[in-house]
This record gives sequence, C-alpha cells and structure tokens, in this order.
Amino acid sequence: MPRVSPFKIKLHPKEKAALEAMAKKYTSPYRDVIRAKIVLLAAQGYSNEEISARIDTPRQVVSKWRKRFYYDRLMGLQDQPRGGRPGAFSPCSDN
Repeated sequence: MPRVSPFKIKLHPKEKAALEAMAKKYTSPYRDVIRAKIVLLAAQGYSNEEISARIDTPRQVVSKWRKRFYYDRLMGLQDQPRGGRPGAFSPCSDN
C-alpha cells in the first residue's frame, strides 16, 4: 500500500507565481528548479511516488522538500548551512 504524505501543500497565489517562475527560469540552478517542481506537483495533489517518477528523483528527496516547504514555505527551499570545515576550493574555477 503506498504511503500518503501527511504534509498537504496549499499554495498562496504569490507562492505559486514565485515557484512557477523558478521552475521555468533557464538560468536557475538545477536544484532550485527541481525543488520548485516538487512543491508545485505536491500542491496539485500528487503523491511522493508519483512526483518522484515524473521528475526522476528518489522518493526520499521528494519527501524532504515537501516537508521543508510545509514547515518553512519558500525559505525552506533554500540550502541550509552545512557543518564541518569550510571547503578548501571555491565553487568556481578561474582558468
């Protein structure tokens, strides 16, 4: 029997517009596009399994972002600070 997420997503019109813009923007980082699509599909009533199949992402990832959006709304889709020592190299390489 498939699991049913307890985190039902209902979007405000401004949130929906922001997520749709993020999902369609060509210059958005891939991670932001995926997160926006997860929330948009969750708001349409799709289960985590259906969302994961549609966007080819593990169900656990879908569940994580659905839950974070449920509690923190748009702010929950941003990366959180990571623990540990800072990286030794910058994310951009200058050649």
